Amino acid sequence: MEYQAKYITEDIKLSCYEDKLFKSEIMFEQHMLVWFISGETKIVQAEGTYLFKKGDIFLIPRNQLATIINYPKDGQPHKTVVMHLSTQRLREFYANLGVMPKTPGAQKIRSFSNHPLLESCLASLIPYFEMKDLPANIASLKITEAISILRAIDKDIDEVLANFDEPGKIDLATYMEKNFMFNMPMEKFGYLTGRSLTTFKRDFKKAFNTTPQKWLTQKRLELAHYQFVEKHKKPLDVCYEVGFENLSHFSYAFKKQFGYAPTALLEGKARN
Repeated sequence: MEYQAKYITEDIKLSCYEDKLFKSEIMFEQHMLVWFISGETKIVQAEGTYLFKKGDIFLIPRNQLATIINYPKDGQPHKTVVMHLSTQRLREFYANLGVMPKTPGAQKIRSFSNHPLLESCLASLIPYFEMKDLPANIASLKITEAISILRAIDKDIDEVLANFDEPGKIDLATYMEKNFMFNMPMEKFGYLTGRSLTTFKRDFKKAFNTTPQKWLTQKRLELAHYQFVEKHKKPLDVCYEVGFENLSHFSYAFKKQFGYAPTALLEGKARN
C-alpha cells in the first residue's frame, strides 16, 4: 500500500492512499473534520453506512466506532485533509463562552458538503503542507477558524463540540448487540460501556453466558450470512463490513460455521 501523510501539526494532516483500497477499524477519540480532495470513503457504523466522495466535508464525532474503507476513484488517489478537534483545543475555545450544551442524543456524522466558508478554510491549508518554516500559531488559528465556521452554520454543533463527558456505565448487552461488527480490542469495548476490562469480561459472561470472542465471531458470521442471502453482497465487502480482517480467514470461519463457502451460498448451492 502506498500511503503518504504530511502534517502541519499532529492535529492537521494531508492523507493520501494510492492502493486499491485501505480498510481500518477505528474508535474516534477526537472529533474529526474531513475534506475530500479525491477518492471515496465508505464508513460503516451501527446506525448506517455513509459514502463520501470528492468535494464532501463531514464531521465525525468522538467516541464512535466505525469501519473505514478508503478507495481511489477515477484514476485519482484517496486524498483528504483531516483536522482533529481535540478535547483540549475545544475546552480552550469554549472556556469563556458560557455555553451549556444539552446532553446530546445519538452522535451521527454531520455533513457540510459544498459549504463555501468551510471549504475555503480547509482548502487554504494546502500550501502549508509544503512549507518547512511555518509560524507556530498558524495551525491554531486555522482550527479556531474551522470551529467558528461550524458554529455559524450548524446551530446544534455546540451539543457535540462542547460536550466533554466521558462514556458512563451503560447496558452492556444492548451496546454489544448494536456494535458487534466492529473489530475493536476488548479494552475499547470496556471503555465505551463504562467498564474496566475485568468488569467488562465479567458482565459479558453474565449477559451472554460465553466469552466475548466466541460471541462476536458467531454474531459476525450470522450477519454475514444475512448479507449474502438478503443483500447479495460480494464476499470481500461482507468480510470487511462484519468485522473480519482478511478474506481467507473469513471464508474459513464461514465454512466451518455453516458447512459451505460464501461463494456456494451466493451461487445457490448451499443446502439447508
